[in-house]
Amino acid sequence: MKIENLYDLFRQCEGGVTTDSRHCPPRSLFVALKGDTFDGNRFASKALEAGCAYAVVDDPSVIPAGDIRYLLTDNCLLTLQTLARIHRRTLGTRILGITGTNGKTTTKELIASVLRTRYNLLYTEGNLNNHIGVPLTLLRLKPEHELAVVEMGASHPGDIKELVDIAEPDMGLITNVGKAHLEGFGSFEGVMRTKGELYDFLRTRPQAFIFLHADNPYLQKMAEGLSCVTYGSGEGASVQGRMTGCSPFLDFVWRKRGQSLAHPVSTRLIGSYNLPNVLAAVAVGDYFGVDADGIDKALSEYTPQNNRSQLKRTADNTLIIDAYNANPTSMMAALANFRQMEAPHKAVILGDMRELGKDSLDEHRKIVDYLQMCGFEQVFLVGDQFGAIPSPYAVYPDAPALIAHLQAQKPTGMTLLIKGSNGIHLNTVVDYL
Repeated sequence: MKIENLYDLFRQCEGGVTTDSRHCPPRSLFVALKGDTFDGNRFASKALEAGCAYAVVDDPSVIPAGDIRYLLTDNCLLTLQTLARIHRRTLGTRILGITGTNGKTTTKELIASVLRTRYNLLYTEGNLNNHIGVPLTLLRLKPEHELAVVEMGASHPGDIKELVDIAEPDMGLITNVGKAHLEGFGSFEGVMRTKGELYDFLRTRPQAFIFLHADNPYLQKMAEGLSCVTYGSGEGASVQGRMTGCSPFLDFVWRKRGQSLAHPVSTRLIGSYNLPNVLAAVAVGDYFGVDADGIDKALSEYTPQNNRSQLKRTADNTLIIDAYNANPTSMMAALANFRQMEAPHKAVILGDMRELGKDSLDEHRKIVDYLQMCGFEQVFLVGDQFGAIPSPYAVYPDAPALIAHLQAQKPTGMTLLIKGSNGIHLNTVVDYL
């Protein structure tokens, strides 16, 4: 089937697009994707039975004779991505693309909280930020959407280029560049080149511009030649801000360049490392005409979810839960912030940082060395990478082993930082604290 004809059928599908045969809104379009352990073609009939109007497949053997609800294509993933690009071009919605090593999901959520006070906004749900999630986000665009914020993740060179070629953003924001996915990128320089693919795309677009964290020298260098709206702590930034407190929640003040009026904001975010993220949201909101009161209210009411810098008080302890992801840059920032936090009894539970390749042991050793400078009352390390580093701390092979210890000897009266890569499953430890 020609892509133009398929797009016409998509426009008739009131239920949108689904790739999950267990979730099929009435009159939706099912796209049969393949993975390492599954083949969506095998579930096309189930999707149609569940209410889908059509099923896009790339295996002709699953199509019953004469059933016009099956739409045959050469490659379902490529078709999904091409449909998304066509739909994006057809509607012409202004799109802000966001990427970065750390903080991109939190920044996206903060920006969305600010912008939706004034605009009909589409933004990435959760962290659906890859080669499948981005096109699915774009295919949710409706004519009534005035703006879209699309998060873009990467773990290998070329990933961001693939996503910007689909989304074709009008403006961009890179939160930062740091040490993450080094196994895929090969080096920190590889991280910079890949994240910079967003800037490279925008250089080809007339009228394109970026929101730039002016305090970050790496981003400043990468942004050469681009029009910028800047945010940071310096006097030259379009939006200037500074932290006024962080025990445990981040308080800050901001003002626009050339204005003396300062706006104080108390957030529900933990960590001084979130200051650039909230300033990014201020800069984006201000650029799009959200008034200062609206910006302040949106940021003060935003509550983090999904194990991202969440504060939880149990009957026995106060927990700072940041167990969704971890890399050397974010781990060190979290520890430095926790070290400065005012709390009488502090302990940390740290899990391995994944996907660091040949640098893994060295990066874990740096964390252990830093821990010995911090003076925390208790330290629990989880994972084989931490286990391979000589240290004075208790090390557990996995989360269940730590849980067994906590069931026997639960800490009490402590403020605990819990941080590690999602694959270490430190979120399962929370119920035992």
